[in-house]
Amino acid sequence: MGKPTGFIEFTRELPSKRSPKERVNDYNEFVERLPEQKLNQQSARCMNCGVPFCHSGCPLGNIIPEFNDAVYRKSWHEAYEILSATNNFPEFTGRICPAPCETACVLGINQPPVTIEEIEKHIIEIAFDKGFVQARKPNIRTGKKVAVIGSGPAGMAAAAQLNYAGHAVTVYERDDMPGGLLRYGIPDFKLEKWVVERRVALMEEEGVVFKCNANVGVNTSINDLLREFHVVVLAGGSTIPRNLNIPGRELKGVHFAMDFLKQQNKRVSHKPVEGEDIFATSKNVVVIGGGDTGSDCVGTSNRHGAISVTQFELMPRPPESRTPVMPWPTYPMTLKTTSSHEEGAHRHWAIATKAFIGDKNGQLIALKVVDLEWKSGKNGAAAGFEERPGSEREIPCELALLAMGFIHPQQEGLIKQLDVDLDERGNVKATDQSFQTNIQKIFTAGDMRRGQSLVVWAISEGRECARKIDEYLMGSSVLESKDKSYLISI
Repeated sequence: MGKPTGFIEFTRELPSKRSPKERVNDYNEFVERLPEQKLNQQSARCMNCGVPFCHSGCPLGNIIPEFNDAVYRKSWHEAYEILSATNNFPEFTGRICPAPCETACVLGINQPPVTIEEIEKHIIEIAFDKGFVQARKPNIRTGKKVAVIGSGPAGMAAAAQLNYAGHAVTVYERDDMPGGLLRYGIPDFKLEKWVVERRVALMEEEGVVFKCNANVGVNTSINDLLREFHVVVLAGGSTIPRNLNIPGRELKGVHFAMDFLKQQNKRVSHKPVEGEDIFATSKNVVVIGGGDTGSDCVGTSNRHGAISVTQFELMPRPPESRTPVMPWPTYPMTLKTTSSHEEGAHRHWAIATKAFIGDKNGQLIALKVVDLEWKSGKNGAAAGFEERPGSEREIPCELALLAMGFIHPQQEGLIKQLDVDLDERGNVKATDQSFQTNIQKIFTAGDMRRGQSLVVWAISEGRECARKIDEYLMGSSVLESKDKSYLISI
């Protein structure tokens, strides 16, 4: 333990950010690095708990007290070795993870938790700066070949781990560049794309092959892959967005959030944009959906120069701190104010959109909305929402972005051609223990298996799936198990 009294002496501090007024003029990341002294103090706050609940809070099982101690001692290579043993892509999670590890931090019971996510990001960036991050090439190849379909975080993690095990891995991506959600779903102001490209280049140096513009089931034959490879991994994500089928849905100006975000990511990368341009410039924008995708739409709309940006959430406004029904160390559903909200947004909770209203040319001009009241459901009645009488009204809107989540992976094409079993939610069905579908040589991981989730969960899924594939191919596995990650530090 670096400093036994650190959590008493120092309080939580986060890096400075460029001001909202300045950063909305570009798409660059705006969070600065912590000075070395501050980073040392933040790592010193780790209590080296007898039972580090942060381990269980992290879907990857990161060995957090140990890398905090290494950071406190300025042993950067050791910190990097500990972190990379459980996390293939800390440069991603250090930027975009909601940090469930921090909500499980023991210090968080009565003080602000340790800044685990920021420490993680600093470890990997300092490791890159110092040249610690080198291509990890396997010494021996097994002769086994694996095809990974989808180059998002789950597919990339599975590919990296399988390559480390000595298998020949080819990743198929339907877009023009690898990265999946990381490349075209998350705005550059949260994750600049050179970060993704740096990791892809490293994986290529390690031996992973990426084939882009390869839409398996459309322009690439799945039967060819089944003949050529010993195993096929389905890691295409949950890509079918939840729709809002209300009057006026067909109007010009109503779009899915991901169509809006993908276009802007392509513009920033100087890539051609397909289809009708979607801009928020000089418009009243309403984002329907209160999650991270909705927040990304808020930040992008502000950068477009929208007249106003409003975000709707169906659920009531959450509390600002834990309540008795959100006990530590569970992940609390508390109010989250993102950097995009700091840049300017009107936020409304417990509100529903009843209709899109258009002009005679079929252009969206307003929304019909109503306030909601949550009814708890007494005497056996079902809980639910009721419209508040007299609250129905119209608000001006020329661009409505649907950010209500994703329901399941795309089933047309690949999934139907394979005829793999689906679960009751429409995801590819596989067991938690094996990640294997009803077809023996086909495995699945990430959002395509578990449904819409976090990037950190996708990485965890990819790693665990890779270990099961290694066992399937070789009889046993040399890859780390999440359940035994604590052994790495012994």
